[in-house]
Amino acid sequence: METKTDKKSNQLITPAILILIAANIFIWRSVAFSADSGKTQLYFLSVGQGDSELVVLPGNVKILIDGGPPNGMVLDELGKILPPFDRYIDLVILSHPHLDHYGGLIDVLKSYQVGAIIDNGNSAPISAYADFVNAINKNGAKHLVLEEGDAIKYGDARFDVISPNAKDLASSVVHDGCIVMMFREKGLRALYTGDIGRDTEDELIQRYNLSAQILKVGHHGSKTSSSPEFLRAVHPQFSVIEAGLHNTYGHPTKRTLENLADIGAQIFRTDQGGTVKFIFDGGNLKVFN
Repeated sequence: METKTDKKSNQLITPAILILIAANIFIWRSVAFSADSGKTQLYFLSVGQGDSELVVLPGNVKILIDGGPPNGMVLDELGKILPPFDRYIDLVILSHPHLDHYGGLIDVLKSYQVGAIIDNGNSAPISAYADFVNAINKNGAKHLVLEEGDAIKYGDARFDVISPNAKDLASSVVHDGCIVMMFREKGLRALYTGDIGRDTEDELIQRYNLSAQILKVGHHGSKTSSSPEFLRAVHPQFSVIEAGLHNTYGHPTKRTLENLADIGAQIFRTDQGGTVKFIFDGGNLKVFN
């Protein structure tokens, strides 16, 4: 797959934008029922040993990044946030095809109408991934493939895809192909890293301004991610680790926690405090856990 960094760095993914606009014309929205409906809301969902994040933009545009493992927890968390009559999610983004990221999306696709599914174009040779593809087809969601240089924009908010490139996608290490995105809205920056390892971190340090107030810590706090150099480049005020309680992988590792403490980042863990919520109103950023 050819890298589109040069020709698309300043462009937007038009199909995704059209889907966002068209879908929300017809969907009953819960704006009047939420005190935070006019503010950007970033959720890091407690889904056990896996990743799932929800972004709700003003106008009730909903973007779900990953869905955790197939344990039903993502539906429970979405049910706590979204009103029962709101059964539409504008975009679902899969960072990479590992079960702890797409497993829960099968239930999401069965329970919510989805405007579009975005991924990196790679797949997994297991039956669960075939179930995921079947769920997409039955849902009727559009399928879009994004890579470095692409972007999604809605109103004042945008997601810039800063990885993967063609080399990353061709790697035998699935984590190298993770979709990595910088979310920006006015003065807010939040970095979503999927499960990238230190090699990808090193590449991103060389190519991008990674500074962000919020960091979704890579690979559940594994020792293979979150190098001191990468964390200094991001220098987040808040860091979120998504991991399962008493997981067998030892996530998050002591080394990662120490690296985050060294840069003064406030650490939130879904295995200890559950879902983490940030609210941004264009000037103030508040966190709830």
